[in-house]
Amino acid sequence: MSTLAEPKALLRRSALNRRRVLDASTRDRLSGRLTAEGLALARRWRPKIVSAFYPILDEPHTLALMAALAAEGFATALPITVSRQEPLTFRRWRPGDPTVPGEMNIPEPTPRAEVVDPDLLFVPLAAFDRRGHRIGYGAGHYDRTLSLLRAQKPIHAVGVAYACAEVAAIPDEDHDEILDFILTENELIDAKGAR
Repeated sequence: MSTLAEPKALLRRSALNRRRVLDASTRDRLSGRLTAEGLALARRWRPKIVSAFYPILDEPHTLALMAALAAEGFATALPITVSRQEPLTFRRWRPGDPTVPGEMNIPEPTPRAEVVDPDLLFVPLAAFDRRGHRIGYGAGHYDRTLSLLRAQKPIHAVGVAYACAEVAAIPDEDHDEILDFILTENELIDAKGAR
Protein backbone atom coordinates (compact mmCIF):
# COMPACT_ATOMS: atom_id res chain seq x y z
CA MET A 1 0.00 0.00 0.00
CA SER A 2 1.19 3.51 -0.83
CA THR A 3 2.67 5.65 1.93
CA LEU A 4 0.32 8.39 0.71
CA ALA A 5 -2.82 6.26 1.00
CA GLU A 6 -3.80 7.57 4.43
CA PRO A 7 -3.33 11.29 3.67
CA LYS A 8 -5.28 10.83 0.45
CA ALA A 9 -8.03 8.96 2.29
CA LEU A 10 -8.35 11.82 4.79
CA LEU A 11 -8.55 14.42 2.02
CA ARG A 12 -11.13 12.28 0.18
CA ARG A 13 -13.34 11.85 3.25
CA SER A 14 -13.21 15.53 4.10
CA ALA A 15 -14.01 16.66 0.54
CA LEU A 16 -16.87 14.18 0.19
CA ASN A 17 -18.32 15.36 3.50
CA ARG A 18 -18.24 18.97 2.23
CA ARG A 19 -19.89 17.88 -1.02
CA ARG A 20 -22.62 15.96 0.81
CA VAL A 21 -24.04 19.11 2.46
CA LEU A 22 -24.11 21.41 -0.59
CA ASP A 23 -27.36 23.23 -1.28
CA ALA A 24 -29.48 22.65 -4.38
CA SER A 25 -28.60 26.03 -5.93
CA THR A 26 -24.86 25.17 -5.92
CA ARG A 27 -25.62 21.82 -7.52
CA ASP A 28 -27.80 23.47 -10.18
CA ARG A 29 -25.14 26.11 -10.86
CA LEU A 30 -22.51 23.46 -11.60
CA SER A 31 -24.90 21.50 -13.82
CA GLY A 32 -25.65 24.62 -15.86
CA ARG A 33 -22.02 25.70 -16.07
CA LEU A 34 -20.92 22.17 -17.01
CA THR A 35 -23.40 22.09 -19.87
CA ALA A 36 -22.39 25.51 -21.22
CA GLU A 37 -18.62 25.22 -20.70
CA GLY A 38 -18.48 21.55 -21.66
CA LEU A 39 -20.24 22.27 -24.94
CA ALA A 40 -17.91 25.23 -25.58
CA LEU A 41 -14.85 23.05 -24.98
CA ALA A 42 -16.17 20.38 -27.33
CA ARG A 43 -16.83 23.00 -30.02
CA ARG A 44 -13.28 24.33 -29.61
CA TRP A 45 -11.47 20.96 -29.56
CA ARG A 46 -13.79 19.02 -31.94
CA PRO A 47 -13.28 15.59 -30.32
CA LYS A 48 -14.41 12.45 -32.09
CA ILE A 49 -15.75 10.94 -28.85
CA VAL A 50 -16.69 12.70 -25.60
CA SER A 51 -17.06 10.72 -22.40
CA ALA A 52 -18.60 11.74 -19.12
CA PHE A 53 -19.66 9.76 -16.09
CA TYR A 54 -23.12 8.65 -15.03
CA PRO A 55 -23.72 10.61 -11.81
CA ILE A 56 -24.37 8.65 -8.63
CA LEU A 57 -25.19 9.82 -5.13
CA ASP A 58 -24.20 13.48 -4.81
CA GLU A 59 -21.84 13.66 -7.80
CA PRO A 60 -22.20 16.57 -10.23
CA HIS A 61 -24.96 16.02 -12.77
CA THR A 62 -23.54 15.30 -16.22
CA LEU A 63 -26.61 14.12 -18.11
CA ALA A 64 -27.65 17.59 -19.35
CA LEU A 65 -24.15 17.99 -20.80
CA MET A 66 -24.40 14.59 -22.49
CA ALA A 67 -27.79 15.53 -23.97
CA ALA A 68 -26.47 18.88 -25.27
CA LEU A 69 -23.42 17.21 -26.83
CA ALA A 70 -25.54 14.53 -28.50
CA ALA A 71 -27.97 17.18 -29.79
CA GLU A 72 -25.04 18.94 -31.50
CA GLY A 73 -23.90 15.73 -33.15
CA PHE A 74 -21.00 14.81 -30.87
CA ALA A 75 -20.57 11.08 -30.24
CA THR A 76 -20.82 10.46 -26.50
CA ALA A 77 -19.80 7.56 -24.28
CA LEU A 78 -19.84 6.29 -20.72
CA PRO A 79 -17.15 4.30 -18.91
CA ILE A 80 -17.39 0.59 -18.19
CA THR A 81 -15.63 -0.90 -15.18
CA VAL A 82 -14.06 -4.13 -16.38
CA SER A 83 -12.36 -5.01 -13.08
CA ARG A 84 -10.73 -3.19 -10.19
CA GLN A 85 -7.25 -3.62 -11.69
CA GLU A 86 -8.00 -2.68 -15.32
CA PRO A 87 -8.37 0.63 -17.15
CA LEU A 88 -11.91 1.67 -17.97
CA THR A 89 -13.49 0.73 -21.28
CA PHE A 90 -15.88 3.17 -22.95
CA ARG A 91 -19.05 2.39 -24.90
CA ARG A 92 -21.16 4.73 -26.99
CA TRP A 93 -24.14 6.08 -25.08
CA ARG A 94 -26.45 9.06 -25.17
CA PRO A 95 -29.29 9.99 -22.82
CA GLY A 96 -32.26 7.77 -23.55
CA ASP A 97 -30.16 4.75 -24.48
CA PRO A 98 -30.56 1.70 -22.22
CA THR A 99 -28.16 1.01 -19.36
CA VAL A 100 -27.36 -1.97 -17.19
CA PRO A 101 -25.89 -2.01 -13.66
CA GLY A 102 -22.11 -2.29 -13.92
CA GLU A 103 -19.60 -4.02 -11.69
CA MET A 104 -19.72 -1.08 -9.24
CA ASN A 105 -23.54 -0.91 -9.59
CA ILE A 106 -23.24 2.28 -11.69
CA PRO A 107 -25.40 2.47 -14.83
CA GLU A 108 -23.39 1.53 -17.92
CA PRO A 109 -24.21 1.10 -21.61
CA THR A 110 -25.31 -2.38 -22.62
CA PRO A 111 -22.71 -4.84 -23.95
CA ARG A 112 -24.12 -4.28 -27.46
CA ALA A 113 -22.96 -0.65 -27.51
CA GLU A 114 -19.84 0.05 -29.57
CA VAL A 115 -16.50 0.25 -27.71
CA VAL A 116 -14.78 3.61 -28.34
CA ASP A 117 -11.74 5.59 -27.15
CA PRO A 118 -12.68 9.13 -26.08
CA ASP A 119 -10.45 12.10 -26.74
CA LEU A 120 -12.34 14.50 -24.45
CA LEU A 121 -13.09 13.09 -21.01
CA PHE A 122 -15.11 14.70 -18.23
CA VAL A 123 -13.69 13.00 -15.14
CA PRO A 124 -15.26 12.57 -11.69
CA LEU A 125 -13.25 13.29 -8.57
CA ALA A 126 -13.49 13.69 -4.83
CA ALA A 127 -10.77 16.35 -4.37
CA PHE A 128 -8.42 18.39 -6.57
CA ASP A 129 -5.71 21.02 -6.50
CA ARG A 130 -4.96 23.75 -9.03
CA ARG A 131 -2.01 21.83 -10.47
CA GLY A 132 -4.48 19.27 -11.86
CA HIS A 133 -3.88 16.55 -9.31
CA ARG A 134 -7.00 14.69 -8.25
CA ILE A 135 -8.17 12.18 -5.73
CA GLY A 136 -10.83 9.85 -7.01
CA TYR A 137 -12.50 7.06 -5.10
CA GLY A 138 -9.33 5.05 -4.55
CA ALA A 139 -9.44 2.35 -7.24
CA GLY A 140 -7.09 4.07 -9.72
CA HIS A 141 -9.37 3.53 -12.72
CA TYR A 142 -8.91 6.97 -14.22
CA ASP A 143 -5.14 7.03 -13.62
CA ARG A 144 -4.76 3.79 -15.61
CA THR A 145 -7.25 4.94 -18.24
CA LEU A 146 -5.73 8.38 -18.84
CA SER A 147 -2.25 6.88 -19.01
CA LEU A 148 -3.38 4.36 -21.63
CA LEU A 149 -5.27 6.91 -23.74
CA ARG A 150 -2.43 9.46 -23.59
CA ALA A 151 -0.04 6.80 -24.89
CA GLN A 152 -2.33 6.35 -27.93
CA LYS A 153 -3.34 9.90 -28.90
CA PRO A 154 -3.80 13.49 -27.73
CA ILE A 155 -6.67 13.82 -25.27
CA HIS A 156 -8.17 16.45 -22.97
CA ALA A 157 -9.09 15.46 -19.40
CA VAL A 158 -11.42 17.84 -17.58
CA GLY A 159 -12.17 17.19 -13.91
CA VAL A 160 -15.71 18.03 -12.81
CA ALA A 161 -16.12 19.09 -9.20
CA TYR A 162 -17.78 21.50 -6.85
CA ALA A 163 -15.46 24.27 -5.67
CA CYS A 164 -15.61 22.84 -2.14
CA ALA A 165 -13.52 19.88 -3.37
CA GLU A 166 -10.46 22.09 -3.85
CA VAL A 167 -7.54 21.55 -1.49
CA ALA A 168 -4.19 23.35 -1.32
CA ALA A 169 -2.16 20.37 -2.55
CA ILE A 170 -2.87 16.73 -3.36
CA PRO A 171 0.01 14.41 -2.41
CA ASP A 172 1.04 13.01 -5.78
CA GLU A 173 2.75 9.81 -6.82
CA ASP A 174 4.45 8.71 -10.05
CA HIS A 175 1.40 6.79 -11.28
CA ASP A 176 -1.03 9.70 -10.77
CA GLU A 177 -2.35 11.21 -14.00
CA ILE A 178 -2.86 14.96 -14.05
CA LEU A 179 -5.99 16.71 -15.32
CA ASP A 180 -5.72 19.40 -17.99
CA PHE A 181 -8.60 21.47 -16.61
CA ILE A 182 -10.99 21.44 -13.65
CA LEU A 183 -14.51 22.81 -14.04
CA THR A 184 -16.39 23.98 -10.95
CA GLU A 185 -19.59 25.97 -10.49
CA ASN A 186 -17.40 29.11 -10.29
CA GLU A 187 -14.63 28.71 -12.88
CA LEU A 188 -12.72 26.71 -15.45
CA ILE A 189 -9.24 26.17 -14.01
CA ASP A 190 -6.39 25.73 -16.50
CA ALA A 191 -4.27 23.23 -14.56
CA LYS A 192 -1.68 23.07 -17.32
CA GLY A 193 -1.03 26.77 -16.81
CA ALA A 194 -0.50 26.18 -13.07
CA ARG A 195 2.38 23.71 -13.61
